[in-house]
Amino acid sequence: MPKIHRTAFACLLAASAMAAPAARAEVWKCVIDGKVHYSDQPCPNKGEPLPQRALQGNVVDTSADRAAIAERARAASAEERAGTAAPSNGTQPAPPVTNNVCPSERDIAGMETKASSISLSPEAKRFVQDEIRRARQCQKGQGNYSAADWNISKQAVDAQSSLTGGPDARRRAEAMHSAANANEGDRIQRQRELEAREAARKERERERPASSPR
Repeated sequence: MPKIHRTAFACLLAASAMAAPAARAEVWKCVIDGKVHYSDQPCPNKGEPLPQRALQGNVVDTSADRAAIAERARAASAEERAGTAAPSNGTQPAPPVTNNVCPSERDIAGMETKASSISLSPEAKRFVQDEIRRARQCQKGQGNYSAADWNISKQAVDAQSSLTGGPDARRRAEAMHSAANANEGDRIQRQRELEAREAARKERERERPASSPR
């Protein structure tokens, strides 16, 4: 055999000898105290060598996937904390946002001026004060009002200076509020029942005959 061939053959044998132990390396599956352990040494008690094909490399690098999953989990946790955390300054949460159209502060100031007029009857004054309260409630998110609704309210407030049109305008405005705000509708109904009982009481007193003089 030529010298160059012998040298190459010797290198091939050396490489085979170095690779053989790694190829023949065994991994033992051992059971110690009821738990499974893996070792490159035979088990002291109970165990078995794993077959070579079970040791073939079949690992996929999932570090990028794990990082993406962890990032999504952190984002979801942050959103949950932001949605459920109470305000740190001790204030109450803001009222829910609605599609309400409400009177402006300037409109409310005009109603307050109207309510202070000495020319209004007690019923008219009470109605204007109720409209101010309802406007404030609207600003806090209560009810479901439109611009047309508050136009009815404005006309009713302006009509309270009239001696004839005030009561009808109040009823139109109260009907509008009953449709726009269920809670306010209940309040208006109770108020009307109270007024009806009071009117019936006064009527009975007027019809009661005066006692005859002694």
